[in-house]
Amino acid sequence: MSAEKIIQLNSSENVTQNSSYSRSIIELPQTNRLQYLHAKMRDKTASKSQFIYYADQVFRLLIEQSLELLPFSNMNVTTPVGATYQGKTFTDPICAVSIVRAGESMESELRHIDLKIPIGKILIQRDTVTKLPKLYYSKLPDNIAECKVLMLEPMLATGGSALCAINVLLEAGVAQENITFVNLLCSPEGVKKVTSRFPKIQIVTSSIEECLNEHAFMIPGVGDFGDRYFGTTDLGAI
Repeated sequence: MSAEKIIQLNSSENVTQNSSYSRSIIELPQTNRLQYLHAKMRDKTASKSQFIYYADQVFRLLIEQSLELLPFSNMNVTTPVGATYQGKTFTDPICAVSIVRAGESMESELRHIDLKIPIGKILIQRDTVTKLPKLYYSKLPDNIAECKVLMLEPMLATGGSALCAINVLLEAGVAQENITFVNLLCSPEGVKKVTSRFPKIQIVTSSIEECLNEHAFMIPGVGDFGDRYFGTTDLGAI
């Protein structure tokens, strides 16, 4: 199967690592349960609380999948009956970096999974004159260069903000192969832009969408994710 075919798969197919995208993108298996969550989340009549409720459940699946990709080592613990249980622990330190503001929506589910994972912040906004992404603020963990990094950003549309954020991480000493881009929805255009520029980065998404419309909203999409999640005006809804 070609890379072109992989990014055009529809939601009825389970996407696994394959062909030239094998090291770049994983789409969650399109189970009935996931499609149920997507239907509830994508519905334009969903209230703010409903949207958050179903989006958070998808975030949990995405973060669990992303953590499963990281290296583990053996760890022995003693149970209350004095027996030894051989489990697993993360081999490397882990941190997360959320892209403000939409990426902050994913922090709660990450904390529910592991309270000890530190979270950094990157703020990128589109310049009103050049229309290009511009870095306004970043605060990263001190040891980020030694960490496996979960980059949290629900939407990968045109890819401009993602490229800017990745460059911030690389300048901080993070290796490409240590970055996992945890993403709710992505467009084929955004996937191509990110993976062609940074082929060693891993993307974990719950859906590769059909395309971008003339306003750079993903189709079928969810409208403006940040507006729907945080309760501000959703200009992407029809």
